[in-house]
Amino acid sequence: MPHTLDADAVRMWCGLALDALGRARADIDAINVYPVADGDTGTNLYLTVESAAQAVDAAFNGHAASAAASRPTLADVVRAMAHGALIGARGNSGTILAQLLRGMADVLADGAAAGDPPAGDPPAGDGAGAGDCDAPAAGATAAAGPPAGAAPAAEPAPAGAADADGLRRALRRAADLAYLAVAHPVEGTVLTVAVAAAEGAERAAGDVAAVARAAYEGARTALRATPGQLDVLARAGVVDAGGYGLVTVLGGLAEALSGESPAALAPARPRPATSAPVASDGQDPGACPADGAPDGGPAFEVIYLLEADETAVTALRERLDALGDSLVVVGGDGLWNVHVHVDDAGAAVEAGIQAGRPYRVRITHFGAAARKAGAGAPDRPGPAAVLPDQPGAQDPTGGPRAERATRAVVAVVPGDGLAALCAEAGATAVATRPGEPPASGELVDAVRRTAAREVVLLPNDTELHHTAAAAAAQARAEGVRAAVIPTRSAVQGIAALAVHEPGRSFDEDVVAMTSAAGATRYAELAVAERQSWTMAGVCQAGDVLGMIDGDVALIGSELAATAEAVLDRMLASGGEMVTLVLGAGLPDEVAERLERHVREGHFAVDTVVYQGGQPTAPLIIGIE
Repeated sequence: MPHTLDADAVRMWCGLALDALGRARADIDAINVYPVADGDTGTNLYLTVESAAQAVDAAFNGHAASAAASRPTLADVVRAMAHGALIGARGNSGTILAQLLRGMADVLADGAAAGDPPAGDPPAGDGAGAGDCDAPAAGATAAAGPPAGAAPAAEPAPAGAADADGLRRALRRAADLAYLAVAHPVEGTVLTVAVAAAEGAERAAGDVAAVARAAYEGARTALRATPGQLDVLARAGVVDAGGYGLVTVLGGLAEALSGESPAALAPARPRPATSAPVASDGQDPGACPADGAPDGGPAFEVIYLLEADETAVTALRERLDALGDSLVVVGGDGLWNVHVHVDDAGAAVEAGIQAGRPYRVRITHFGAAARKAGAGAPDRPGPAAVLPDQPGAQDPTGGPRAERATRAVVAVVPGDGLAALCAEAGATAVATRPGEPPASGELVDAVRRTAAREVVLLPNDTELHHTAAAAAAQARAEGVRAAVIPTRSAVQGIAALAVHEPGRSFDEDVVAMTSAAGATRYAELAVAERQSWTMAGVCQAGDVLGMIDGDVALIGSELAATAEAVLDRMLASGGEMVTLVLGAGLPDEVAERLERHVREGHFAVDTVVYQGGQPTAPLIIGIE
């Protein structure tokens, strides 16, 4: 039976769309030839919608667990859906889908909260996601609301729900924001399909279910036409993979609102025995394949979440657009999801550091899997046993070093024990002193002492990201290839050093180190110096603060017990390795107690202990 567009309908939509993408995932992956033929569009869209669906479920569960046992409103749920998609977006198509959902949420949340404005009024919103991009195609920025001559909408929706006109405007807002988020929009892609959905909705008469069905049919018709708009699709004999995924998502919306399954999509199967698509000039007009591919596109996909203001993001777009292609920046209100294809992954991450605080950094090398399958791994020398800047440093054969080292790592660390640990791993350590963080000049001096042609910097502190970025820029000006991995804690630096291999290419090394650091959650225990408000409540002087990923999560009275509680909370979401870095003066008995706690309470989790010697934090914890 037909359903109003309320919170329950959005939850049903997410579930239906996720199920449909799950069934179509492999087929969508198989037709993925644009912008990169890396066979992951279906998977990326599934993961993006899964994150959105989980956020919606969390909104319902949170209201159910409240004292009033209330139910979430439509505004609560669509905002949760958009936020979940934003933080979980994967790949080019997933990032665009997240912006489409944000655009819909902008209108549906405002309409649910304050009543829908009259048809034809411009949608609310500040245009977040706008960037330095080519002009959208005709129809991409049509006025909100149904076109002249369209039949009037059905009866107004009940309180807490959106009506047919609200859905029309939501779909138009979605298409507009998606176009603005893409630096260089291309027709024949998911963007074209999104515009067709909005136009189909604007032409439709009837209730909200009829509008949703019309949007689906408009998108389905546009999808069939994509091979005629993009040469790479025509040569491969497929429709656009991202567009196919969007039609699948819209099918879930139509079914949730109408109670009936929409007309089925044609099977997503590539034409058999096709050769690699090549345009008339010998170039694939849009693909960005792996290093070593015939058309030589960018080698890396870089994605990260970014906390930054809009002014900084505008500058970031310009910088990333000059570095590569397939640039999509979505989000707003201080939180953004950045996606770009580049050859210099380190520079793309560093641009994010300059703009704000990047995290959840994911770097994918498009051709790594192919190379691993086609050739054995090369012999790789182990890390040197002495600091690269020490007198008497030797090459791997034991003779004196006669030329510049190929690559070095410079790590900022807060204690003598950590400095020694970095030295054992072949890194040059820059020690910090309480209240005296190193200046960029100190890091540049450390880079110079390595005498290396390539340098990776590990700041190991959020406050030092800009300092490290400035040092890397100076090193590049002096002819050194430099990259900054945005590590926020010493344990993330340890994880990055553990996978550092000088024998592989610089970019591959940076990718591996960044991935290892990003997969390491961190915590720190500190003692409060004064009464203060925290995320976990009010603390008093002398209280033990358990800070997880930089935020106070627990307040305790005894260090070991608080550390156990922190470990339990972090390991509740999984983990295979616990790293404990002991501060200056912390008794060994505390480490032994924590090792025993992990061993007895968490099956198959290993623990490693280091004497860090840091003077400020009694204990640093890492979970890999």
